[in-house]
Amino acid sequence: MTSSGRSSSRPTLEQVAALAGVSRGTASRVLSGASNVSEAAVEAVRRAAAELHYRPNLAARSLVTGRTGLVGLLVNEPQDKLWTDPFFGELARGAHDRLAEDGVALILSLATEESEREKLVELATTRLDGVLIIRGGGDESLVNSLIEAGVTAVTAGRPAESLVDRVGWVDSENRIGARAAVEHLLERGRRRIGVITGPEGMTVVQDRLAGWQEAIKDAGLDAGDDFVEHASFTIESGADAMGRLLSRVPDLDAVFAMNDLMAFGALRELRVVGKSVPGDVAVIGFDDLLAETSSPTLSTMAQDVQGFGVAMASLLLEQLGGGAPRHEVIPVTLVQREST
Repeated sequence: MTSSGRSSSRPTLEQVAALAGVSRGTASRVLSGASNVSEAAVEAVRRAAAELHYRPNLAARSLVTGRTGLVGLLVNEPQDKLWTDPFFGELARGAHDRLAEDGVALILSLATEESEREKLVELATTRLDGVLIIRGGGDESLVNSLIEAGVTAVTAGRPAESLVDRVGWVDSENRIGARAAVEHLLERGRRRIGVITGPEGMTVVQDRLAGWQEAIKDAGLDAGDDFVEHASFTIESGADAMGRLLSRVPDLDAVFAMNDLMAFGALRELRVVGKSVPGDVAVIGFDDLLAETSSPTLSTMAQDVQGFGVAMASLLLEQLGGGAPRHEVIPVTLVQREST
């Protein structure tokens, strides 16, 4: 016996029901996420389960509900980017917290190799209730494979047109945000404005590039290829891209980087070549993750990345509850700091 007088063996559903003052069936419905239970019963059962440290038998619950209580977070990016880009951690935190509210656990999986993808599709169809997908460039085949296998899924970012109505997705105001970033630079008197993009083929890159082009062309300025440099959303690639831009456009007076990490790289390269920021070249990023830690501090388009993860998890739970796939768009706002 424990000091509280209860047995030290694993608590049972019957004990939870007795402590909550409800029937075993009511306790079971509450803990399996059913909605046809009164708020008072839900509160009593959850309080009793917490007091008893009750953990449901997932195998048994799966047989009854067809659900395992497990959701996968599939990241189609190299491991080094996963651990160094704060975007992934913030999004995962938001998704985890939302799923935890419904008693659902989040499992992280990487899917960078074809063999890994095949295993993940098999895992998702047999062990997971659904998946949240953070996609890299050119990986629509992974999303399509999961959908074809009947897996409930939500993606980070708008998928290709062939998938846009077949899967849930959450995106940011990428085109609007990019245009606002460039318009801010224009308002600061900049006229030779370059852009550092992410990998070609990603919808987020296409949308942000379109926003840059619209603002530049509407201002009657040059939006030619000389002002566009591709990178890979990392600090190092941003620095290299900044160097290539300066070699082609020596009188460049501003740059829009499509994420903050590449903007950090641009700041580093400008410092190396002796350009002052924002005196010689103004820099603006996208995300507002660690932007206050740079020197000078980084102006950026801020998006609620944790909220992005919460929205993804909410859409997935809706679908698991019988809802149709739908999408949400997260707003972005300008945060001006020292770099502009």
